[in-house]
Amino acid sequence: MPLWLNVESSGLATLLEQLREDPSGHTLMLVAFALVMLNTIRALPHYLGALLLGDELGTRLNKSWLKVVVPLTVIPLVYLIINGYHSLSYHFGGPALLLLISISILHMLDKGRLRPVFKSVVIGQVLLGIQWLDMVLFLSAFGFGGGPISTEVKQMAEQLDFGFTLSFYSLVFCAVFIINALVLAVYLTVSEQKWRIRQDLHRARHQVAESRSGREALHLVHDLKTPLSLMEGLNSLIQLKTSDPEILRYTNKIASSIQSTSDMVSEILYHEKKNWCTMKTFIEYVRANKLSESATIYQFELEADEEIEIHINKIRMTRALVNLIDNASDAVEGKEQATVTIRSKVSDGKVAIGVEDNGEGISEENKEKIWNAGFSTKSHPGVGLTFVQNVVKEHDAHLSIHSEPGQGTTFWIQLPKERVRYEDSDHR
Repeated sequence: MPLWLNVESSGLATLLEQLREDPSGHTLMLVAFALVMLNTIRALPHYLGALLLGDELGTRLNKSWLKVVVPLTVIPLVYLIINGYHSLSYHFGGPALLLLISISILHMLDKGRLRPVFKSVVIGQVLLGIQWLDMVLFLSAFGFGGGPISTEVKQMAEQLDFGFTLSFYSLVFCAVFIINALVLAVYLTVSEQKWRIRQDLHRARHQVAESRSGREALHLVHDLKTPLSLMEGLNSLIQLKTSDPEILRYTNKIASSIQSTSDMVSEILYHEKKNWCTMKTFIEYVRANKLSESATIYQFELEADEEIEIHINKIRMTRALVNLIDNASDAVEGKEQATVTIRSKVSDGKVAIGVEDNGEGISEENKEKIWNAGFSTKSHPGVGLTFVQNVVKEHDAHLSIHSEPGQGTTFWIQLPKERVRYEDSDHR
């Protein structure tokens, strides 16, 4: 931008020439205004660029400190680069330092409540206000207005005995824009919070509706007990009334299906209800309940013998695993070769079931927070991991997490020996 938006193309050179030829307070104020606007427009891209770059890197890498460090590093570097190739030296003085401090304060105070586009608007107002400090004569000793044109304008103001007026109006303009930026920041923050609260209320209403539907579904499931009992009784009656081996073979299959359906109904209705099922049955049930066509690659690396039996509430354990798979899918959303891997392994008689993703991982500061009900790195309250933890406790199991930033995350559910057995063998 300094190559094409310069003193000549902006019209500032013409105003300066008029001021030199016919010095007056009116022309001086026009020159001051034009200089402030030129400096603001030329500085805006790299200040906003550094701000947005820090925001994006901090969000993607789960490191909030990058939102402050990146602008503090990039902005001085930009000044050095521009001064390296441009004849008009960019003065890195008081305004630049104040802007860096303002960016740091804005990041610390907003705590992620203000979106980057709103931060950009606020910083634009602050930038315009602080640039006026270059025109305040008594601030020259503190690094304000050290550029050649700013210095010349202030010298002309002293010659015209216009120094006090220039300084006064510059401070007034500075105060107007800074106060406007503060009011705007507060207003936008409150508006953003209200919007998020409305979104959360909408989700809460939706969850209440789902909960009501869930209770109705439980009543319907409970009502299934009656026809199941009737079918079981009729099937038993058929078995008593016939000796035909073909019919008995079919009735045995019907009895087995009725028993499986009855067990499933009991698992839905009663959290404490648990049954033995093979790893093969459990994994197939997870596949049927979750995995579908999507951009995410779902793969299985199952080391545990598929005939191993585990004593679980299949419905709730499946929901817990599906929650982990959902979280993993969210973590790799938008990533090339997004992959979620479901694993199983056996160690010292214990069976472990894991869900691994190749996302960005979880930062150290969030590893403890993820277990809190309501915590989420997304824009809505999270309840998934709290539910998973409850299901794990119901099974006397252990839930662990292994995650490193940039390396992905793996959750492991480890079932104790008491809930593991080997079918058709003496191993327990």
